[in-house]
Amino acid sequence: MNSFKKTISCIAALSLLASLTACGKKDKEEADSPDSTAAAKNVTIRFLNFKPEIAPVYEEIAEAYNAETGNTLIVETAANNTYEQTLSAKMSTSEAPVIFQINGPRGYANWRDYCLDMSDSKIYEHLIDKSSAVTSNGIAYGIPYAVEGYGIIYNDAIIQKYFSLENRKTDFVSMDEVDSFDDLKELTEDMQANAESLGIEGVFAATSLKAGDDWRWTTHLANVPIEREFFDNNIDLSGDGIKTIAFQYGNNFRNIFDLYLNNSTVDRKMLGSKITDESMAEFALGKCAMVQNGSWAWSQISSVQGNTVAEEDIKMMPIYMGLEDEENQGLCIGTEGFLCVNSMAKPEEQQAAKDFLFWLYSSETGKDMVINKLGFIAPFDTFTDDEKPSDPLSREVLRWLDKEDVRTVPWSFTVFPSQTFKDNFGAALLQYAQGTKDWDYVTEKVITSWETESSF
Repeated sequence: MNSFKKTISCIAALSLLASLTACGKKDKEEADSPDSTAAAKNVTIRFLNFKPEIAPVYEEIAEAYNAETGNTLIVETAANNTYEQTLSAKMSTSEAPVIFQINGPRGYANWRDYCLDMSDSKIYEHLIDKSSAVTSNGIAYGIPYAVEGYGIIYNDAIIQKYFSLENRKTDFVSMDEVDSFDDLKELTEDMQANAESLGIEGVFAATSLKAGDDWRWTTHLANVPIEREFFDNNIDLSGDGIKTIAFQYGNNFRNIFDLYLNNSTVDRKMLGSKITDESMAEFALGKCAMVQNGSWAWSQISSVQGNTVAEEDIKMMPIYMGLEDEENQGLCIGTEGFLCVNSMAKPEEQQAAKDFLFWLYSSETGKDMVINKLGFIAPFDTFTDDEKPSDPLSREVLRWLDKEDVRTVPWSFTVFPSQTFKDNFGAALLQYAQGTKDWDYVTEKVITSWETESSF
């Protein structure tokens, strides 16, 4: 199976649907046509963006769209971990977004009254795998806009410098040999012991645990053990089986979390004030060798003033934590973002919103922004096989998708019960990191908060 079809398969699995149904290419004239013969003109569209790290790119897109169409796109961006609150506040005002995002079936359940039927839109027509959309009764309400991946990003120049050390205690000569938690732990701890020789302050960037900025652990890292729990127990992600968890692989989460904490640029007791941007800056400036993040992080790395890490040295590996058959584990690949049009907006705004989405994923200007600025691997047939992101992290996602006999980890965090659950989880992790609570406390908080929040 080629990498693109694998990519679409990952989206389909994430959306809790089963089959891969690729549709053929549409002719060039149809692909470049507006969403409707009655395309909206001179309309203002409000778009509430979910990802703060790509907000500057959307500002560029807004300028380009206005220049080409005359329509105005106003992009507002919610702060980290505040999207639902921001969306709730905006929806009741005159500045309600016309385009907004949901995180899958749970998001649709919250916002179904505001989700316009997108089944007749061009953006849906050109979606390669129709089953990857968020649907209800055969009607499409949420359109996936990208395939992304995350794992442990590493600076290969620092790794190669470690491999050349005469006094190192490991026998690794390639990162391809590091395919389990035991391997990663052995490598990390010896690199930490040689931090001065490597010119780094710690192997891992700071574990950002400031309230509201702990999503890399409460969402992305937690996805690995919880997805495995669902998988091993044959849990139907669309049924009641997700209302409780045992945190069956919680100790595996602890394995990698402790590795991050104990081999870091910052003492674990100081992490309550750290944010992701600081972690990415540490990586960009060569202060550390590794950082957990995803393909969207290239814009953060490349924009750091004084950046020392070369594009060719930016690599990604799976998040190993001691689970069974880890040697066959790949990156975590999927999507949590689905674009919706506000059903309460004016008809001309709805039409303009659909026109904009199709423009972004079909016009030469829009596609260039998607590929080279946003760095998205787009799930639409308006893109050719050659039209793929060239940034190093997206290339790593595609490289891992091309690997045979590797199990990509789906994004099951779209069924996590709520932001409150994640906030409770993050607070417990900070207390654990600072030494005021033990791991049993974290485990109990995860299990009880999940069940409580699932009951709403």
